[in-house]
Amino acid sequence: MNDLATLESSELVTTIKRAQALLADGDAHAALMLASGAYDQAKAAGGYAERVKASRTLVDKARRLQADALRIEALSYCAMADAVDEAQEKGAISRGGRPKTVDGDDSFTLVDVGIDRDHLYQARKLRNAEKANPGFVDDVIEARLSEGLEPSRASLKKAAGHAVGTKTATKDERGDDLYETPIEAVRALLALESFVSHVWEPSVGRGAILRPLEAAGYDVRISDAVERGISTQDGEVQGVGDFLQMRADEDFAAGMRSSPDIITNPPYGIANAYIAHALSEFRPGKMAMLLNLNFLAGFDDPDRCFCMDENPPSRIYVFTRRLPMMHRDGWEGNKASSQMNTGWFVWERELGGTRYDHEGYPEIIRIDWQALQSADPLPPGEGGHVSPLKIRPDEDFTRETPRKTLDERVDEERVRALIWIAEQDGFTSASMRRGLGLRSSTVDALIAEFGERGYIAQFDDVWRITGDGWAALRACAGAVAIDALDVEKAVAA
Repeated sequence: MNDLATLESSELVTTIKRAQALLADGDAHAALMLASGAYDQAKAAGGYAERVKASRTLVDKARRLQADALRIEALSYCAMADAVDEAQEKGAISRGGRPKTVDGDDSFTLVDVGIDRDHLYQARKLRNAEKANPGFVDDVIEARLSEGLEPSRASLKKAAGHAVGTKTATKDERGDDLYETPIEAVRALLALESFVSHVWEPSVGRGAILRPLEAAGYDVRISDAVERGISTQDGEVQGVGDFLQMRADEDFAAGMRSSPDIITNPPYGIANAYIAHALSEFRPGKMAMLLNLNFLAGFDDPDRCFCMDENPPSRIYVFTRRLPMMHRDGWEGNKASSQMNTGWFVWERELGGTRYDHEGYPEIIRIDWQALQSADPLPPGEGGHVSPLKIRPDEDFTRETPRKTLDERVDEERVRALIWIAEQDGFTSASMRRGLGLRSSTVDALIAEFGERGYIAQFDDVWRITGDGWAALRACAGAVAIDALDVEKAVAA
């Protein structure tokens, strides 16, 4: 094919070099004409090389030449947009037609510049993106090449209107939709919200949310749709499974075990179904999801309406300053700033409630994540939240919910803990924290009390209930529902 022959020769390379020289000399229109022709040739050659399964080297060379031509074409458009805008400021450009709309010998029209109105609109968008982020054109093109993708005009056009990275990728290019959550987002959330001490991160990815949670004192259950080899600081490995296919276990469904709170950055491609499933199947006491603010809108998706109308969030923390860019997993291109507006959506059930109604009016709270980076996280296990206005450097803040003492927490959990212990063949402090969703200090106090009273004893590094423990449980049988337990089996204990 002639295109392959051209590709192997120096003719196409020479054309691109001539276009580059013309652009450097200020002749953007001539540079554009040459670069556009070179782009079309390189694109055709690359497409043919892929169809006939030519060598990877030849395909890569075609893509590189296409990229070089696209870069010159794009920068030529940027220069032409600048020329038009400068002329308009001086009043020297005419809209054309008769009579002349601009007088003077130095006047000219868009035709003289070599660009029509439609192309001028796109050129200005591209120019604005390049000015806002110098090197933008190069970043987009090199990112496409590094991912083995064609550096196309369409990808550059789309990137100019949106963010580099997430919105320039197709569904196939996004793969399993892993975009690492900036630690700044997690710090901001933990400074404002407290969760039960045992939480669940069902889309753990590489651990971007997991590690700050652990650093703040949370025990974290982790899972993901993809095996990523992630484990918690206690050595618990991630579960693997499609979240949309997961179901609450029988103990939770029967009310014998509480669901952990959920904190995650869900895959945006399935966010509607993902959040609706979390609310309907697991009914967490509190759930925080990092979402695009577009999630506030929309009316034709049943899952979106279920999440926002039937079970609306309690609070939405809107980031007034955009978060650092969430780049796709494996991204090795240049880093870019984000143009996506995001926020933490927090669903919370009232104590003992079954719905997330809150009269249908979520509280919208504007926050600046930079102002919260040095704030201490709220203590795990206590619930509640604080106003960002009450967090000041080197100052204490007043909680909006009362802080319970350790004795109060132990009193509240004593019976439930005994029921849970009676169900176990043996348990440790860590398994009790996970099973009951309690903070470490509460679990340690309960174990110490039960051990001192002889309700539990340690065998082979695990705790087990004793006869005295069963007797204590039978004594409170009238106050709690323990029908599922064979209390009488303790007679011989």
